[in-house]
Amino acid sequence: MRLSFLRNGLFAALAVAATLAAAGCNRKSEGVVQVLAIGNDPRFADPARNPPSASDDVLINNAAQGLVRLDARGQIEPGLAEAWNVSDDGLSYIFRLANGNWPNGRKITAEQVARMLRRMVGSSSRDPLRDAFGAVGDVVAMTDRVIEIRLDEPRPHLLQLLAQPEMGLVYDGQGTGPFTIDRRHSKDRLLRLTREVASPDEEATEREQLDLGGATADQAIKAFAAGDADLVLGGTFVDLPLVQRTALPRRSLQFDPASGLFGFVPARKDGLLADPHVRQMLSQAVDRDALVAALNVPGLVPRATVLEPGLDNIPDPVPPDWMGTALADRRAALVAEAHRIIPAGKQPVIRIALPEGPGSQILLDRLSADWGALGITVERAQRDSDADLKLVDEVAPSTSAAWFLRHFRCGIVPICDVQLDEMLESARNTPVLAQRSALQAEASKRIDSLQLFIALAAPVRWSLVSARITGFAGNRFAIHTLTGLEQRLNRTSE
Repeated sequence: MRLSFLRNGLFAALAVAATLAAAGCNRKSEGVVQVLAIGNDPRFADPARNPPSASDDVLINNAAQGLVRLDARGQIEPGLAEAWNVSDDGLSYIFRLANGNWPNGRKITAEQVARMLRRMVGSSSRDPLRDAFGAVGDVVAMTDRVIEIRLDEPRPHLLQLLAQPEMGLVYDGQGTGPFTIDRRHSKDRLLRLTREVASPDEEATEREQLDLGGATADQAIKAFAAGDADLVLGGTFVDLPLVQRTALPRRSLQFDPASGLFGFVPARKDGLLADPHVRQMLSQAVDRDALVAALNVPGLVPRATVLEPGLDNIPDPVPPDWMGTALADRRAALVAEAHRIIPAGKQPVIRIALPEGPGSQILLDRLSADWGALGITVERAQRDSDADLKLVDEVAPSTSAAWFLRHFRCGIVPICDVQLDEMLESARNTPVLAQRSALQAEASKRIDSLQLFIALAAPVRWSLVSARITGFAGNRFAIHTLTGLEQRLNRTSE
């Protein structure tokens, strides 16, 4: 299979839409598996120096593993470490590294790995997860193969954080697997990834092979529809309408049950949104049911709280009372509130920073209708610096409430609350889990009451999966291993 559109940048008009639904079972199933990540050409970004893009994450996750990694269903499995142990007090995580070498042939040692981890969680790191490792006191090599992460306070979600692509260990521009890059067979902007797998009887090895490349959403969808791609990763709400209006085989569009934040934060300290009453009014005026219906994502539900149900060690958030009343029944009161707050004769404008794409247009149209009923004009910001609101669309790296709440600290967002910061700092520093949970619960209520975040729903993440891919599964982290994509195809005994 060749991705010709990657060679010439154009894709010929496809005359397959009418036949795909009926002939989906006839998709190509021979040759090396073709995987496209929506975004730039994947590269080995050093997370401590340059935050990786979504497509970079796919490469790092599969060719530059961390101490541990995630399986297809989002469960922890060994990575560079073959085993680990957690102390009874939760303050010490000890990892035993598997025997192995870096791609340049040098032996992997605990001291090298410890040095890399200290750099990734250090104060000067640009790793997007650095703040989540605030409880790490030190990372030390105990022997050549044993490394210890020492914590100042217990962190039961540490393994989930270590399994994220942002914690992949890149050494001299390369990683340690589970796949390696076969430069000799990489071409046309596609990276050939290979992996040796022991057979069940361990008497032979098998080779998994795939080609990984980057593409725009439109290119990736067309390639999949034509049978030139077997797996497309990295779809979001922004490009979802593109795939929804393309004729594709049944069950090829799959959604992750993603956890995280999807909503708006004020982008400046001044202006209309500096008033918490205005923010509360705007949140109550959003027709979340209509938005969810327009996005048409199975299982997606409206949300008006910063936290979501099902997080560890914290009660499920209680939706605000107004969520129990249909928007049509509360709109008159909201219009009256808008007339009271907004000076007569004024036609306020709210500018929103949104990524380009048809999904963003759906969101913008929805807000224009809902807030337009209050006498407010909604426009897309031409530049981020012009925005009054900016979108937060992020998947949570763990099942801890702390990641959600710490997005809204002073120094991170323009409009914040000192009392909230004090709660979050106390929660971070307490060794008592019950006290930490209670402080986080109070902090979440304060964020909601001050409307520091206008929550809409969970993040939307989608993939395209062909019939030949049998080892794919959705998960809450929306992170996908490329190991074991097929049970039998594309493996050769060595």
